[in-house]
Amino acid sequence: MPELNHPLLVSAALTLAVALGCGLLIGVERERRKGVGPGRALAGLRSFALVCVTGAAAALTQIDGLVVAGALFVGALGVVAYWRDRSDDPGITTEVALLLTYLIGVLCTWSLPLAAALAAALTVVLAGRERMHRFVSHWLKPAEVRDGIVLAALVLLALPLMPDRPLWGPVLNPHVMVQLLALLLAVQSLAHLGRRLLAARHAVALSSLASGFVSSTATIATLGLAVREGRSGARLMAGGGLLSCVSTQMQLLLVAAAVQPAWLSRLWMPALAGAALAAIWGFWLVRGAPAEGELGAVSTPRVEGAPGAGEERMFSLKGAAAVAALLTGIQLLVHALELWLGAAGLMVGTLLGALADLHAALAAVFASSLPASGAQQAVMLALGVHAFSKSVTAWLVGGAQYLVWLAPGLWAHTLLGVTLLAIVRS
Repeated sequence: MPELNHPLLVSAALTLAVALGCGLLIGVERERRKGVGPGRALAGLRSFALVCVTGAAAALTQIDGLVVAGALFVGALGVVAYWRDRSDDPGITTEVALLLTYLIGVLCTWSLPLAAALAAALTVVLAGRERMHRFVSHWLKPAEVRDGIVLAALVLLALPLMPDRPLWGPVLNPHVMVQLLALLLAVQSLAHLGRRLLAARHAVALSSLASGFVSSTATIATLGLAVREGRSGARLMAGGGLLSCVSTQMQLLLVAAAVQPAWLSRLWMPALAGAALAAIWGFWLVRGAPAEGELGAVSTPRVEGAPGAGEERMFSLKGAAAVAALLTGIQLLVHALELWLGAAGLMVGTLLGALADLHAALAAVFASSLPASGAQQAVMLALGVHAFSKSVTAWLVGGAQYLVWLAPGLWAHTLLGVTLLAIVRS
């Protein structure tokens, strides 16, 4: 009998030890803020450690009523402590943390890694009080807070409610449409926060990378307009245009993941290699360009629907919605041509769509029923057509000098991606 019980005893001892460690971890942070004297806070190192071990011990007894009674007791302690607190700003952080620590102890009997992760996360939140308050109160701006709420509502509320089934063949899936919209908004938000965190001397590179996630072609056109108007040099703007192509390659993977994840196994190496070459070439052009007028060129051009540098908005909802609508519209067009003309219609629709938006055209290919070889050929042709479209745009808007700086890097990274895609084709 002792031998049969031995594993149970070891498991129980391990559970209690982890619970003690979790309680001590949280308690160390609370002890530093507890204070001394009659006005000190509710709990410190020993209290948090004991509460966490109590939760684990109660759960080990497998008596549900005992676990509930323990939670009620810890909650009552928090209520009494809050009622007796006479400070100007009592708060309830320690009281809530104490109850959560008890529940972490209970959780130790179910999953030790999850309980330990939750304890570490709680400690980080408690220790980051000043920085978090300063970040929310002083660093974040009102428009950024509103945008964050909109994005959270879209991801946490709207996306789960969308039906995950296509309404016409393999296209027009409401869940995928909202997922693409949320993806565009999230990328814009991260790029906006990145621009605020980094130095202003990187404005051209950062704004180009951010704008490329919405429309690399429009970014290249806007940068070319700055060259034509004499607001910046051709080399600097060409470097920004190439950096926007980095975003194009990365977003290609994001669209594939959202529409048809099976394509990632074929695309990840060509896309990453093309993005790396475009990034190296683009940064070389930006670093070697004259410094004059560097910040006067662009800062997330408005034509892409992304906010300008002087604005507080993290993203443009209308711009992202327009891009998502364009993606969906071109998918519908390509699918209609495929139904009408078969594989030839899909190919024609893909090439026409690539002139305007590469990701929309390829999203239609990803969602199509073409065999792997035909679909991969369509992707390769679309990449070439899109590079041609960007070259023509650069020449018409920015002139020959702008095209001379942009075209070599543009075609080099495109041909690299197409070549690798041909090598890995199945």
